[in-house]
Amino acid sequence: MMAVCSTMAFAQKVSDYKYVAVPEKFETFKGDYGLKDFFTNALKGKKYIVLPAIKDNWPSEAKSNFCNVINADVINDKNLFKNKVIVQFKDCNNNMILESKGGSKIKEFEEGLQEALKEALIKVSISNPVALLPAANNISAAQNSSQSEPVASTTTPEASNYSNGKIDLQKIQIDPNQFILAKSGSSVPFAVFKATSKSSVFLVKTADGNTTIGYFENGNIVIDIPQADGRYSKEVFVAK
Repeated sequence: MMAVCSTMAFAQKVSDYKYVAVPEKFETFKGDYGLKDFFTNALKGKKYIVLPAIKDNWPSEAKSNFCNVINADVINDKNLFKNKVIVQFKDCNNNMILESKGGSKIKEFEEGLQEALKEALIKVSISNPVALLPAANNISAAQNSSQSEPVASTTTPEASNYSNGKIDLQKIQIDPNQFILAKSGSSVPFAVFKATSKSSVFLVKTADGNTTIGYFENGNIVIDIPQADGRYSKEVFVAK
């Protein structure tokens, strides 16, 4: 049976996000070297809304669910011959979404590090955000996934069979925080659901390897299916 990885994320690409949180300072550097401003301006140029590390002044749609925000950091990877940096983007559960490296042969710190950062940012696409997630219990969402267990949903439908009109699926409960949808008579998952801190909202891993969200709605199961253009379509599985 397919294993569910605890590092699943709500979005798979940095560009799926609208908001990026940037730390007050990049801790692995002795000085700023203009990196904070360079990084922030580069993200704004790619249509992201840059947020401070302190959450008090975040917009309501970011503050209401920290998983609507991706966390960025720049790490010093310098060696004797090159100024090098690593840019990291992590989701609300500290799972890595993107890690990109850049380097420069310019020896001067400020100019060299900024050139390295520019190279690392090439892999960051322009923001093309998906639909924002609903309000959640951010106390749980903000904790490291290794320190907390998901909260089980309290509104699980009673039905065990579902259909979208094309395929018939059976809901199989693995444990209080996890279930799968599988074709009738099979234990091979069509989709794996893992509970989040938000009641009735799940992280979903589909059979084709995509990671998305799912939720209960009027007794039915809904999965946001990723499309080729980066958008999501609503797939409804009606209780039978």
